[in-house]
Amino acid sequence: MKNTFKILLLSLFFIGCQQKVEPNDITKINGYWEIEKVVFDSGKDKDYKMNESYDYFEIGKENKGIRKKVMPQLDGSFLTNDAYENVTVRFEEEKVFLDYSTLYAKWTEEVIALSDKKLVVKNTEKNEYHYKKAGPINLTGDGEKIK
Repeated sequence: MKNTFKILLLSLFFIGCQQKVEPNDITKINGYWEIEKVVFDSGKDKDYKMNESYDYFEIGKENKGIRKKVMPQLDGSFLTNDAYENVTVRFEEEKVFLDYSTLYAKWTEEVIALSDKKLVVKNTEKNEYHYKKAGPINLTGDGEKIK
C-alpha cells in the first residue's frame, strides 16, 4: 500500500511538471535538430552519439511548413535534396501534434516538450524522440561566417 501511494505521488509530480506547449512556442521548432536518443515504449533507450543527418523544420505563420533531412558538412554548410515532408501543427485539447504527409504516407507525432534547445516528440507506437537544437559545424577554421 505504501509503495502504491509513492508511485501515485511520483506520477502526479511528473504530470504536473510536464511542459505545456503554447501556440507562441511553435516558432521554436524552426531550424536544425539533432537526435539525441529514442526512448522506446518498452523502456529501453537508444542513444545517438553522432548523427550523419539532422532534421530541418520550417514552420510558417499558418502552422504549416516542411521537415527535411539535411547532412552537415565540415565547412558549416548542409547537403540537402528535394525530398521533404509537409508538416501541419495541430492543437487539440491540451496537446500539440505534428501531422506529416508525403505523396506516399501520412502520420502524426505528439509534441511532448519544446524549448529553444530541446524538442521531444512521441509517435503512435509511443516511442519518444529526443532532439537537441543544432547549428552548422565549421572545422575549417577559416573564420568565415556560415550562412
